[in-house]
Amino acid sequence: MIRPGLVFALWCAIAAVVVMNDLVGDTWIAATLSVRAVEWYKTLVPIPYVVMVAIIHARRTTGSQWFEAALLAALLWPTSTMLAGFTYARVTYEEGAEAFFDRLGFWWGAPYPLLVLVLFAAPLLAGWAMAKRSS
Repeated sequence: MIRPGLVFALWCAIAAVVVMNDLVGDTWIAATLSVRAVEWYKTLVPIPYVVMVAIIHARRTTGSQWFEAALLAALLWPTSTMLAGFTYARVTYEEGAEAFFDRLGFWWGAPYPLLVLVLFAAPLLAGWAMAKRSS
């Protein structure tokens, strides 16, 4: 069953964790680590939480329309979380769009695309696993 309210509520939880993690990374962690290490911190710390939320989503949306529900989450979570991260960077540090999109530069080793990929893949993989387990 597709539950847009559940997708939104779980996204709010993800966005809160990502923004708070960015805040911690930019303030306390940045004082002791290099810029590259802080970027890895801001990427890797939310990933287990995203996977946990995707599993919660998959358990609540099992049934014949699991794929549609997982696809809705897979399309909305990465884009809206990136928008929340951009808004945080814009409001807090007055960064422009070009500074934010530099975080997506996988060609220079930026880890942020890994978080975006997990935000996309986790609902699909968790939904598939739950559907396979229940059949």
